[in-house]
Amino acid sequence: MHPPTGCYGAPPQQQSYPTIPAHPAPVPSKAPITNSAHSANYYRSNHHQQQQQQHLSQHHVAPSPYSASPSSAPPSQTYATLPSSAPPPSNAHYSQQPLQQQHHPPYAPPGSYYGPQSYHAPPAQQSQQQPSLVPAPAVGPGAPVYPIVSYPSAPGSSQFGTLSSSQSAAAHGVMPTQMGAPLHQYGTTRPASTAAVQPGYGVAPPSHLAPTVNGQGGTGMCGGDTSSSSTGSASPVPNSYDNLEGGSYPDSMPPSNHMTNQAAPYGNYGYPGMPPAYHQGPAAVTDSSPSHDPYGQSSYQQYSQPFPNMSQLSAALGGLSGVPELEVAALRPVNLLQERDLLPHRPLEAPEPNLSPDLKKVNCCPQSFRCTLTSIPQTQALLTKARLPLGLLLHPFRDLQQLPVITSNTIVRCRSCRTYINPFVTFLDQRRWKCNLCYRVNDVPDEFMYNPVTRSYGEPHKRPEVQNATVEFIASSDYMLRPPQPAAYLFVLDVSHNAVEAGYLKYFCESLMDNLDKLPGDTRTRVGFLTFDNTIHFYNLQEGLSQPQMLVVSDIDDIFIPSHDSLMVNLKESKELVKDLLTSLPGMFSESKETHSALGPALQAAFKLMTPTGGRVTVFQTQLPTIGAGSLQSREDPNQRSSTKGVQHLGPATDFYKKLALDCSGQQIGVDLFLLSSQYTDLASLSCISKYSAGSIFYYPSFHCTQNPTQLEKFQKDLERYLTRKIGFEAVMRIRCTKGLSIHTFHGNFFVRSTDLLSLANVNPDSAFAVQMSIDDSLADSSLACFQAALLYTSSKGKRRIRVHTLCLPVVNQLSDVYAGADVQAITCLLADMAIDRSITSSLSDARDALTNAVVDLMSAYKNNVCNLQQSGLVVAASMRLFPVYILSLLKQKALRTGTSTRLDERVFAMCEFKTQPLQQLMRMVHPDLYRLDDMSDQGALHLNDTVVPQPHLLHLSADRVTRDGAFLLDCGNVFYLWIGKSCDHLFIQDVLGFPDYASIPATMTHIPELETLLSERVRAFLDWLQDKRAFSSTLTVMKDNSSAKASFFQYLVEDRSEGPFSYNEFLQHIQQQMS
Repeated sequence: MHPPTGCYGAPPQQQSYPTIPAHPAPVPSKAPITNSAHSANYYRSNHHQQQQQQHLSQHHVAPSPYSASPSSAPPSQTYATLPSSAPPPSNAHYSQQPLQQQHHPPYAPPGSYYGPQSYHAPPAQQSQQQPSLVPAPAVGPGAPVYPIVSYPSAPGSSQFGTLSSSQSAAAHGVMPTQMGAPLHQYGTTRPASTAAVQPGYGVAPPSHLAPTVNGQGGTGMCGGDTSSSSTGSASPVPNSYDNLEGGSYPDSMPPSNHMTNQAAPYGNYGYPGMPPAYHQGPAAVTDSSPSHDPYGQSSYQQYSQPFPNMSQLSAALGGLSGVPELEVAALRPVNLLQERDLLPHRPLEAPEPNLSPDLKKVNCCPQSFRCTLTSIPQTQALLTKARLPLGLLLHPFRDLQQLPVITSNTIVRCRSCRTYINPFVTFLDQRRWKCNLCYRVNDVPDEFMYNPVTRSYGEPHKRPEVQNATVEFIASSDYMLRPPQPAAYLFVLDVSHNAVEAGYLKYFCESLMDNLDKLPGDTRTRVGFLTFDNTIHFYNLQEGLSQPQMLVVSDIDDIFIPSHDSLMVNLKESKELVKDLLTSLPGMFSESKETHSALGPALQAAFKLMTPTGGRVTVFQTQLPTIGAGSLQSREDPNQRSSTKGVQHLGPATDFYKKLALDCSGQQIGVDLFLLSSQYTDLASLSCISKYSAGSIFYYPSFHCTQNPTQLEKFQKDLERYLTRKIGFEAVMRIRCTKGLSIHTFHGNFFVRSTDLLSLANVNPDSAFAVQMSIDDSLADSSLACFQAALLYTSSKGKRRIRVHTLCLPVVNQLSDVYAGADVQAITCLLADMAIDRSITSSLSDARDALTNAVVDLMSAYKNNVCNLQQSGLVVAASMRLFPVYILSLLKQKALRTGTSTRLDERVFAMCEFKTQPLQQLMRMVHPDLYRLDDMSDQGALHLNDTVVPQPHLLHLSADRVTRDGAFLLDCGNVFYLWIGKSCDHLFIQDVLGFPDYASIPATMTHIPELETLLSERVRAFLDWLQDKRAFSSTLTVMKDNSSAKASFFQYLVEDRSEGPFSYNEFLQHIQQQMS
């Protein structure tokens, strides 16, 4: 059996993958959430004693997944540990303890790149500085310049420490595996009507949770693959990022009641940690309980200066009972069998949390950070009763028009849970603030008393960090393991006969040539090129050569690097050679007849080439890899594309690409894959190279430069965005949440280093992540729940930065309030991620059943617990009225549909998109927006600069709404369809398309001409406005009523009986039958 794609819980690779039992046996320790229990059992049976020793000797240290023995000398490393003699901050409230004996030799970077020296922090400044303002780099094309506020620092006032998040439960227990479990388990018996499904990634009861990744159990998660791939022995990378971002409690800190959620150490999984530079003794002030007064002000003398309302929050903020009109609007019972027009006129916005105006004003933007429930249930029992999943959707590195960038010697963080100070902390007085996540009382550093914006002293609550929910800090050397790496880009190009036939190489070289000066970076930027067919070709681009030199390595079974200092070159110094190479590359292989593809060896070579620095590898592949390591064979049966019984081979055929990706992640190398193919290429296997190295995947089915101009145009536009978008290197991200809440499952492209630390070798502004959560302890003493995501990365300019997003939501104790605050789009997206995992770990039919059950569960729970109307039909809260149509849309997507011919690669790519696309883009793909354009008016139009942008109303996705006398635009996210009816007004055809009548419109039209007519200007303004809201350009296809390709338009009309057994009406009747 092949391992499922999302599986981190793999046993060591010497063993073959065992068959996963349908009923995993209970295990006596922390159980994984999913059916990856086999790996947990394997690990426990073989390493139990070793794990106990690790717990004793290396508390909170998670060693390498690459199975380097603790006693063995580590291989050459790209990292240097921080000097262990770094002094503690001068304003520390703890006693300095003796240094712990270091178990591992220090890791040093190879002299060939950074030189033998280790990286030392600059000495603390000795005098108070005046604030200064410096311009921030623009975040995107045409972006305005914003000031970076530079703050003076108190002497030695570094806030760096080695404390960890306290949000993971250390409970031990056994997860009961239930047959027939929905996507999220509730701990109660399923209705009798529920179809039986295999155990997937249901949520265990809160006291038994272990973190899982992409639906896989967390017990084996951090181990990943314990043996290195065939690229050679993988080097263990110190897990000191865990310490840098603030990952573990010091051993000397006594346990207290605010550490009850501390995660158990993970034994010999993960990455080895750096010994802390110092240990912290008991805290001077510990007020760990939120008590009934959530801010504990009774024991403190309140400072006389008045503070803003946002810092003096009352428990009354927690519910909706005081805002009856909101409750009435969101809770209005909607009978789905009677009410037909459910769509709003404009695309749905995120629901607004029921908070005070002061908190709303500073809360995080929902495009960056969004929760499935904008009112957090007080207990797990209430969440279970609601039958809704609790999770977060993040888009942490998205392009922002405004971003406060803060330079300060002191980054103020909670001493206990390491939360960054934010707008939702409480200032007890001028010198003390209470953490909004763990409720610890912290001292305000002297430096933080000064506000450089107002140039005043003594108003810490007015600092930018406390006035903005999204901020970016310029990090000090405390947050570095080595000097920030340069931007490094390696392009790996398929030049086999298949690639030459497809013709992509010419357009790649042209695009890179045009954008060479726009590649993110600075004077240190490095580039390299590698081409492959049945051999590997390197290119010497060293400054001083008259022309590029090709170096060919034909022994693909033992890949070596022919030259170590001339293949990755400084772009500025070797720019002319790079241009020469790009000019000549397309012609060099134009006569190639070599049909083999050695992708695996090419990736091994790329790994070796990039290991000294880290960076981004961009791979272009046009066929199935056929020779060398990682070679694959076709697994697709074309006769099964329309099967309703299930889909095979959704998981990888080999673990080669996953293991290589984990090696890459350990060396800070991200791999992006461009797949341009007209044949099956086993994307289920190839995608692993990007999934586990935090890369991106682009897929162009049936790509051909002349036969498929639409795909070529999309490829060119995507490539331009890809080459010029900003990038972050050597990144890690941690998500923290209020005490009582815990994270147990992650979705996206990354590698998990510890229970809550995501390793992102590269981070880009177009990728999103999702996490599932549970409520471990009652939130009855809290009126607010807060979530904070911190992304630590190196910018392309070589600056170490920390982007922090903080979200605040009310806590409620009424089921009606939970429903009133439900975010139906966020819930749909999270369920889609869960369904993708279920289809890989169990089966596609199980995933589909579970999605249907999610609708049944919600309807039943609302009917039985909230709705008092004794009427027949399907009744749901107005906030969730679109839930059934969204789930029906999911069931008709390429990723999850059955009974409709779907290529295996296209299905797998759709699954990859579900796991990585931001919510807005994902919802356009799931439930496209349909507009009528021929009767647009200026009523309600937007006036942007000198442009009038019409706002036509949304239409239901049904052929009933598409009439032959109109023109309709369908926005599917990646593509626009403009459908022209046979009887469409000739004036619209003339003014917008430039043709006299319907018959004159060509069969293939992909652009709207720029005509000087009012209607043309309005249509183009509306299309441009839609386009501006997404990162990648969407292609446009003008489609006539009688076009042979009109099926591609009508397949998106999900309320009809297209792409599946149910129309919307039939689906509602099916739900009603399941409920009865």
